Amino acid sequence: MTISLGFHIKKKGVITFMNRPQFPIFVISKGRWERRQTVKTLLSMNVDFYVVVEPSEYDNYANVIDKAYLIKLPSDFSKMGQGSIPVRNFVWQYSQEVMKSKWHWILDDNIESIERYNNNLKIPVKTPAPFKAIEDFVLRYENIGQTGMNYSNFCPAYDARPPIRFNTRIYSCILINNEIKHRWRGRYNEDTDLSLRILKDGICTVLFNTFLIGKRATMCQKGGNEKIYNESDNRKEFAESLAIQHPDVVHVTKKFGRWHHQVNYKPFKKNKLILKKGIKLKNKVNNYGMKLIEVSK
Repeated sequence: MTISLGFHIKKKGVITFMNRPQFPIFVISKGRWERRQTVKTLLSMNVDFYVVVEPSEYDNYANVIDKAYLIKLPSDFSKMGQGSIPVRNFVWQYSQEVMKSKWHWILDDNIESIERYNNNLKIPVKTPAPFKAIEDFVLRYENIGQTGMNYSNFCPAYDARPPIRFNTRIYSCILINNEIKHRWRGRYNEDTDLSLRILKDGICTVLFNTFLIGKRATMCQKGGNEKIYNESDNRKEFAESLAIQHPDVVHVTKKFGRWHHQVNYKPFKKNKLILKKGIKLKNKVNNYGMKLIEVSK
């Protein structure tokens, strides 16, 4: 037996899950219909979602995923040579124009778990509550551009972390405010670039350590953006691209024999959250109905 976090009410043999997210969740996927880690993770949490795929791969995905979960792109955007950028912008537009949503979630397709990080314990979550809790947080404020969950490997269990980190990069599991003026661009480091443009507008970003994603490292499996990153010159090209976009806060450095970009987020400490009028915060713990349960492997 293993321990996870979940919540359910049984009614006539039917399990009714509470605290569902209100904004659409999109998983952009390419070449990964066989593993489909994020799909399996979301299904285990009973979360509704959409997998966005290219026409040439639609049948492969439809063979293993219910078509109700699939959105077929109008063309193979990978042929544009911009990686996932055109797909990300398609999702943004789709969420606004088709779904009439003010926010949207966009997830990478290699997320193997979503975890609750508390008291130095990382416990897999089997309920939609993390998405709903994050949505409720951002809706209290006027000036949040994006939010999301941190990587599990960035929060080691032996070290203390605050529940939330403000004004930094958001990646891989992102809730985006559709009303901000920016869109995805470039070819490399698009997540950091978007976060920096939001922060330079004086808008806040919120990274949750309370909820984490267990995610495979880049370049350890086929599909996704692996081809783009493998084509680069020892990572130097995409590190330099971010420094060109943001020379005021980014420089290129070499660590452990590899090129990296180094971002200075200190200038954005002055970005402060603005509470919406009429919102009164309560100094009270809300676990969104989550409780420890035993589940079979």
